[in-house]
Amino acid sequence: MQRPYIDKEDLNQALETLKSGGLILYPTDTIWGIGCDATNQEAVEKIFALKGRDKGKSMIILLGNDNQLQSYVSEVPEIAYELLEATDKPLTIIYSKAKNLATNVVAEDGSIGIRVVNHPFCEQLLQRFRKPIVSTSANISGEASARNFMEVSDEIVNGVDYVVKFGQQDPSNGTASTIMKLDLSGKFEFIRKKI
Repeated sequence: MQRPYIDKEDLNQALETLKSGGLILYPTDTIWGIGCDATNQEAVEKIFALKGRDKGKSMIILLGNDNQLQSYVSEVPEIAYELLEATDKPLTIIYSKAKNLATNVVAEDGSIGIRVVNHPFCEQLLQRFRKPIVSTSANISGEASARNFMEVSDEIVNGVDYVVKFGQQDPSNGTASTIMKLDLSGKFEFIRKKI
């Protein structure tokens, strides 16, 4: 299968925005998201402000591959790798004991939701950035999630520092990921299930 063309300038602009602590609006393997450096407390703060989101609600982060999990989770249960390999749909796993992340991206109980992304633009961006990126739905809190670029409100478009061009013309509707909570013993439960 031919990989979609990714404009280098588009990728570089997104990368520079993340490096400078800014916010990007970008397509993911699910729905359009607002992203920032997940290790930068001030950048994460900007997302809470833009979305009007309750600070008690944690956000998820994206990684480019599962080898990076151990850098951000104290103990990764072995079953996590099996679950990631077995699924062909986007899967967000909530792990206990996050580490090396901005404290305001982590839930009050110390857990963090992580999705290993399968999306051409995100993969390249994460590979170049070498750090996790926050991914939260591109909407004001309480409003409907943007399933494609056309559904993103002007308030969000004008509130970020860079709008990724890749995927803007794609009219198809994205779907949020399945979310699963995994404890250290390997027991898991579904928080949100998408078939």
